[in-house]
Amino acid sequence: MSRATIPPSLQRGIGFMDAILIRGGNRLTGDIPISGAKNAALPLMVASLLTAEKLTLTNMPALADIAQLGELLTLLGVEITRETAPEGRFNHTMTLQAKTIRSTVAPYDLVRKMRASFFVLGPLLARAHKARVSLPGGCAIGQRPVDLHIKGLEALGAKIELEEGYVVAEAPGGLKGGHFRFPVVSVGASENVMMAAALADGETVLENVALEPEVQDVARLLVAMGVHVEGIGTRTLRIQGKPSLPGATFDILPDRIEAGTFAMAVATTGGDVELVGARFDDLESLAKILEKSGVTLRQTNRGVHVYRNGARHHAVDVTTEPFPGFPTDMQAQLMAFLATADGVSTITETIFENRFMHVPELNRLGARIETHGQTATVTGVERLKGAPVMATDLRASVGLVIAALAAEGETRVNRVYHLDRGFERLEEKLRLCGADIERVKGV
Repeated sequence: MSRATIPPSLQRGIGFMDAILIRGGNRLTGDIPISGAKNAALPLMVASLLTAEKLTLTNMPALADIAQLGELLTLLGVEITRETAPEGRFNHTMTLQAKTIRSTVAPYDLVRKMRASFFVLGPLLARAHKARVSLPGGCAIGQRPVDLHIKGLEALGAKIELEEGYVVAEAPGGLKGGHFRFPVVSVGASENVMMAAALADGETVLENVALEPEVQDVARLLVAMGVHVEGIGTRTLRIQGKPSLPGATFDILPDRIEAGTFAMAVATTGGDVELVGARFDDLESLAKILEKSGVTLRQTNRGVHVYRNGARHHAVDVTTEPFPGFPTDMQAQLMAFLATADGVSTITETIFENRFMHVPELNRLGARIETHGQTATVTGVERLKGAPVMATDLRASVGLVIAALAAEGETRVNRVYHLDRGFERLEEKLRLCGADIERVKGV
């Protein structure tokens, strides 16, 4: 997947300091199509390392993170072809095939750029019986240690050491089925160990598995590849490993974080929008919060309808939790929504430290937000005012966009390469519903 084969919408997210200009005050109305879930697509791409046959993923989003992971997988021996959706559509198709594993080394220069690259550890170890993977990077929102990945793989018989910033793993005789209970819920570790167990000899029992829909999508892909998996959607999985796996064709679930983000954009502007392709069941925690605040969400035949009348919305108190609780990946967007609510809201962040870096930037727009440890107090103001702001990470950047949509005057959101990591053609989708928004090239 050379740069030449990356669509322009992806190329702009790689090394370009673009900015987004937003002239706020427009009410969002119409339809917004929801892309496939990034947080499912990434581990599903990595699952291609488990088989020598073709893995075809449909409803693939076009994102910088997808392109970045494609570079690493290509280095490891995966051949990647992409069928881009017609103009105005977002359901791309990607086919991956790892006939042979050319390398078992995931180098620092690639892994440091994106945390999901670390997911190659389990599949490489399972199929090639060895791996050397750099410790990851990603957004600067906390430590997010990889010890749970390592302990889970050790429970399957892997020998693992840390050497000069690399995780060096081997299983000379192949992985063996085992039993492991995650001491704390971890989405990434659940996915990594689950994929490794698919090629382990015998049965693997995993307890306290993450319940996120994206984790369930990985389990369903393994089933599509012929693996017997019991307990999908519960905290305990039983996986019967196989000596080899066939390929498969699999449709990626819609992105609940993108859907929730647009829902809050609509709610903030007092809009009326249908999120086409979204699944209400994945948004229940958000729906409960928004409904308390005066926003209506309901399932439709095409997706989810979001509506707020002209009345000012109400303050609410929220704590981030693992699924099915309110997700940390929507915390910044919710804070932007609550910045203009009637009353005082509190947001408690329990998943990641350092995830309030967007607070000073929201305050530059006129918000009144104070933080004390892992709790933010949001005193709603009647209106925000446009200003230049700086994105610090993926979710923070889209939170600033939401605030800007409701602000008076013009807001310039700088460093929007963060946005291209997780939101496909964000400005185009918002313009479809009446937002006055444009991308400008940076230097």
